[in-house]
Amino acid sequence: MKLEEVNQRTKEAVDFLVAALESGHSEVLTAYLSAMAKFHTYSFGNVMLIARQKPEATNVAGIRAWNSLGRFVKRGEKGIFILAPMIGFRRSRQNEIATDINTDNSADERKPEPQLVGFRAVYVFDITQTEGKELATLTEVSGDVSGYRERLFKFVEGQNVELSFSERIAPAKGLSHGGKITLLSGMQPAEEFSTLVHEIAHEMLHRGERRTLTTKQVRETEAEAVAFVVCQSIGLRNGTASQDYIQLWHGDANLLRESLEAVQQTAAVILGGIAPEPTALSAAA
Repeated sequence: MKLEEVNQRTKEAVDFLVAALESGHSEVLTAYLSAMAKFHTYSFGNVMLIARQKPEATNVAGIRAWNSLGRFVKRGEKGIFILAPMIGFRRSRQNEIATDINTDNSADERKPEPQLVGFRAVYVFDITQTEGKELATLTEVSGDVSGYRERLFKFVEGQNVELSFSERIAPAKGLSHGGKITLLSGMQPAEEFSTLVHEIAHEMLHRGERRTLTTKQVRETEAEAVAFVVCQSIGLRNGTASQDYIQLWHGDANLLRESLEAVQQTAAVILGGIAPEPTALSAAA
């Protein structure tokens, strides 16, 4: 499958979202953001494809992965189409030149380099489309931030961002200012967690060229969307300004796609940085 077709598939999913927003169906965007939370290890394009075909999906895997977990796809269920990269190998030009000059080069010097050669269609199934052995709980928390709070603090530190607390910033809950984040003292752990994700999203998304290319309203909405995705992914319920996208983008699919892609990638980096040990399902997928 060619890259052009891959991009077209993703474009169709985003166009569907734009049309839904123009019709006043803001819940479709919430479903897309929820898909980002559930499938943060997937590419942006595949998240869009899953959300378009089965917005209520929660855990997806291929037939073999489900079978290895003791579950089997129900008769008559339709698979969810996604795209898997095809990796080929070739010798680098530098190695070819070195080989021509010196035929005694070691095997390591002539080691082929992996490269993307295309995509192939694969089908995955949501857990609701399967039956069999019950799975262990896939999330570490339900309504609290045990473990994740500490890992988020370490992630922020790893981004070379200084974190402090103050009562003076009230009524603001958090502020980010060029490599520094200040949180309001005394917040509940879940609220503190969501606020810190919002502020680190600003640091990751809006401290370079992107800041000059976006409005304050867009930046705040993107940061809130990242917080929504991350919090949902670890089992927290949080409010979101996601419906503001209806007013922000005015039906511009390209701008919406660019913003959502930035949100997805940023949330994925944060979730990767605060994740506990992989679950059995993620290891088998």
